[in-house]
Amino acid sequence: MGALLEVKDLRTQFFTQDGVVHAVNGISYTVDEGETLGIVGESGCGKSVGVMSLIRLIPSPPGKVVGGEVWFEGRDLLKLSDEEIRQVRGNRIAMIFQDPMTSLNPVLTIGRQITEALELHLGMTKQQARERAIELLKLVGIPGAEHRINDYPHQFSGGMRQRVMIAMGLSCNPQLLIADEPTTALDVTIQAQIVDLVKKLKREIGMAMIWITHDLGVVAGLADRVIVMYAGFIVEEAPVKELYANPRHPYTIGLLGSLPRLDEERPERLRSIEGLPPDLIDLPPGCPFYARCAYRIERCKAENPPLETVGRGHKVACWVDVNGVKA
Repeated sequence: MGALLEVKDLRTQFFTQDGVVHAVNGISYTVDEGETLGIVGESGCGKSVGVMSLIRLIPSPPGKVVGGEVWFEGRDLLKLSDEEIRQVRGNRIAMIFQDPMTSLNPVLTIGRQITEALELHLGMTKQQARERAIELLKLVGIPGAEHRINDYPHQFSGGMRQRVMIAMGLSCNPQLLIADEPTTALDVTIQAQIVDLVKKLKREIGMAMIWITHDLGVVAGLADRVIVMYAGFIVEEAPVKELYANPRHPYTIGLLGSLPRLDEERPERLRSIEGLPPDLIDLPPGCPFYARCAYRIERCKAENPPLETVGRGHKVACWVDVNGVKA
């Protein structure tokens, strides 16, 4: 299958009183039709800004996409007019946001918030849109959908609100669904239900998906391929099984080392990554992970390594091999 989405050298910056924040620094990747791509990394690494840049949701000012291309269905989304991108956003590309309580309008019923997109993008009548909204609420597992469609967001639990957000995202049958940490605010059992629901819906609808998270445990059972981000750069990219079996970047190794494992007879003590991420206003000239890296060499301080292929579908941005020096 061909690439549905192709991102080339995307750069996004925020112009603040303190200086220019280099939030996304030249990232490139593709998403194939029907594929699930996981994007992982700690808070502030550019995951959310990177995907919000794709559909031009960066607040301007202070934010601005300063370079790159985003090709989707034969068009560069960054060059579309405001009206054209509105036709894509919510229709061909949908997004589920991190916190459903702040994403849903508290003074509109759940039904109205779903039917609005159906009327706008698909030209449905009010009655058609209402029937479709009830179908969608049933699809995402909300009991008594015929009655609950008239309820307001505060009348739903956190897990149910997230299901409503998923229903809104799926309403126009998008080609690509972007999920920005949709399970972060939920407890573990509800997280598992939401992940299972998304996997089931993806199989039924056949859409592609970008799932953003800082939880590598969630990605393991959901994604086909994983991108690891750090300080606005992609530092590693690999098929999901390859990434867990053979991590090649020190940061990825650190992230996996901080995860509890169930497959070890004598579990090792969880490891933390020492230090803090670099200041995005004043990025170092070399590798952004240099100050925290246990494998660093002198070259890392002066030169930021490019993302290079090290195996089938496996890319890494590092001057050092974990088994010895490459440079």
